[in-house]
Amino acid sequence: MSTLPQDPQTTATPSMTTQSALTDSRLRVVLLLDVRSGAEERFLRAYDELCQQVASVPGHLSDQLCQSIEDPSKWLITSEWESAPPFLAWVDSAAHREMVKPMHGCVKDTRSLRFGILRETDHGTGTAAHRGRLQPAPRIGDGIIRHALTFTVKPGSEKDVAAILANYSSPESRVDDTTRLCRTSLFMSGNRVVRAVEVQGDLMAALRHVSRQPEIREVEEAINPYLEEARDLDDPESAREFFMRAALTAVHHLSVKGAGYSSADIRRHALLYPVKEGCGMAVAQLLARQDELAIGGEGTAGRNGGRGRKKGAPALVTSTIFHHVDTVVRLVDITGSLDQDPALFAGVGGKRAAAMLDRLVEVGPGRELSDEEGLRRFLADCDMDPVTDRRSADY
Repeated sequence: MSTLPQDPQTTATPSMTTQSALTDSRLRVVLLLDVRSGAEERFLRAYDELCQQVASVPGHLSDQLCQSIEDPSKWLITSEWESAPPFLAWVDSAAHREMVKPMHGCVKDTRSLRFGILRETDHGTGTAAHRGRLQPAPRIGDGIIRHALTFTVKPGSEKDVAAILANYSSPESRVDDTTRLCRTSLFMSGNRVVRAVEVQGDLMAALRHVSRQPEIREVEEAINPYLEEARDLDDPESAREFFMRAALTAVHHLSVKGAGYSSADIRRHALLYPVKEGCGMAVAQLLARQDELAIGGEGTAGRNGGRGRKKGAPALVTSTIFHHVDTVVRLVDITGSLDQDPALFAGVGGKRAAAMLDRLVEVGPGRELSDEEGLRRFLADCDMDPVTDRRSADY
């Protein structure tokens, strides 16, 4: 955790928490599986076929398959990647969904975990360049896991869907002794819906808990007729396909704590960027770097982080970047209004960053990112309509 310099006009000493998949550090992916009895040989054949296919995926380094010596139904697949971005590009792709289909009938449950490699034993065979791709330092988080889903509804149904999503009873926030739902934020832009959740504890346990709640099942059933892509959440294969398509991974998160902001000062916005085809990861990486400059108090955007921020000036308090293929959503908590500092809140702290983003997104007439008024209009276009924002009582 990096500590920001103290603002001379406040008594707080801000600190920054961060999590990020947008680095060049090597990645270890761990997949825990519960293989059905009698399906072991079929599972092995599916794994061997998958290995042959994934070997040609850019960024993939190695795989390993393990079986528990204590419970033969428990299996483990580990893979190593050059970094997280190529893995995320593959795991979000339609090709990946096709590759893993043969495994679905062989397993009862799976859980995926992803780790940046921080240290490793060197027996004298590694090169300096190889070692240099380890995660340089541990990150200090805030104990919250962030996840989002996105889907589209049939044009013309937006008002009906918004009404359904805004008027439901909140589920019980406590999942178990270690897991609870902290916050759910829903936004719409045109016919696209984004639902962001914040969970303390086990994300998968929380998602399973929510899916079983009658009030949530009622909402999901109510919006089914409006979806552009049909789904059946009672059918495991249909549900799996939907959640793989809809998942938005939180690839970068930054937050500043202890800066003297009250909850009444902070407003939440979801910004949906009009990404050009094939540019989603580049947009996410650019925005992540700009937010680090802003919240971390470095460079031209440093007025937000503490070095140049004046009391009462608009500020970026948290930023979470969600990404899936070419869908990029930046969820921000800010003080002030978006149009008070459009460059800061759009994620372009200088002319060079604005020019880079301009090449990666679809910019309409009068939305030139090099011009403050154009940037203000662009930001207004990106700003999604809030539907509901619910917190647990103690969050």
